[in-house]
Amino acid sequence: MLAGGGVYALLDLDTIAPDRALFMARDVLAAGIGLLQLRDKRRRTDAAWRTKLGESCRAHRVPLLINDDLSAARQADGIHLGLGDTPIVEARKTLGPDALIGATCHDSLDHAARADDQGADYLSFGRFFVSQTKPHAPPADPAVLTRARARFDRPIVAIGGINPDNGGELVAAGAHWLCVGHALFASADPAATVRQLRALFPTD
Repeated sequence: MLAGGGVYALLDLDTIAPDRALFMARDVLAAGIGLLQLRDKRRRTDAAWRTKLGESCRAHRVPLLINDDLSAARQADGIHLGLGDTPIVEARKTLGPDALIGATCHDSLDHAARADDQGADYLSFGRFFVSQTKPHAPPADPAVLTRARARFDRPIVAIGGINPDNGGELVAAGAHWLCVGHALFASADPAATVRQLRALFPTD
């Protein structure tokens, strides 16, 4: 079960070389992210590389999730699934009851309800702003975060073009987690960006 909230880093190997990605991951882990997702659509990594990433995550007690790769997710703490990816029920059967499973919901409470019924551990909404990772993803209104938080007893994740300047309105709208990729790993100082993002969340 996923608890709390904070900065959720999206490490996209379409835009970062694997060797550099390991160093950058260690920097943001040390700076205080709460979740890390590896997105490796072109399968640029192997089991040994993912073992190193997993060891860094465990050292900081940060769960590692894999984007839509059940085989690789066996080495991690869970998986993130899009609407057309592996069904949540199948992923749960494969990965076991303790795996974290996140679900993309775009801007749809109906998608979220299905994911909730199937046992997703968090519900991800977006994109809210122009996204470098998925520029053609359908846009979402921050109001969906407010409605989702009132309706579902699951952590609510916001994703899509988020940075320290615009993330605060999504936290105010109801996001428990801000999932950030480009603004974090394209930053001149990713660790400082993590600290700026963390400052957007209530401290009480």
